[in-house]
Amino acid sequence: MMQQKIIRVYLVDDHQLMLDGLKTMLEDEESIQLCGMSNSAKEALETVEKLKPDVVITDISMPEMDGRELSLQVKKKFPYIKIIALSMFGDITHIREMMEAGISGYVLKNTGKKELMEAIHKVHSGDIYYCKEVANEVLRFINTKSDAPKSSISLTAREIEIVKLIAEEYSNQQIAEALFISERTVETHRKNIFRKTETKSVVGLIKYALEKNIITN
Repeated sequence: MMQQKIIRVYLVDDHQLMLDGLKTMLEDEESIQLCGMSNSAKEALETVEKLKPDVVITDISMPEMDGRELSLQVKKKFPYIKIIALSMFGDITHIREMMEAGISGYVLKNTGKKELMEAIHKVHSGDIYYCKEVANEVLRFINTKSDAPKSSISLTAREIEIVKLIAEEYSNQQIAEALFISERTVETHRKNIFRKTETKSVVGLIKYALEKNIITN
């Protein structure tokens, strides 16, 4: 049996109490190695360069350098490092800013251990993870797409339906069942969507939709 890979995690939050709580939450997990933590984003950036963790979990609102700038700097230097935003703010403005900075996950600070572990494992495997509240906020944003100028929309109505379901983490089979079409048709639509938007991932697709006003608040 193949041994489970240990995920090296680095924590950043300007509140020591939060760091201590996260440390307690993660330190007994066999699949996690807490390789460091800092209450300064500037200090974290220097340490991350040395430690090169697999996943960085960062607060957003911090003095000197905020979580958005930290994420931008980390992704610029180490694009393979996955970043999870852990914040009290679940509004679309903060979510959008962090998505644009290259995060792979967004979890609110009222989350429990089980959900945080799920987020870590999911982003480490190359997927994205938004907690339920954040996912709902993104979907509300998407659902206002009809207010966008028609000239900015390059996707068909059917393709936009599929973008919504992709954002809800539906599989091809689930999309096919929801829209009463074949899985092969879903695959064709997905290929066309990614080709039209010139994106390669779900995060990239949602970024495109936000930037082009296909989805607006």
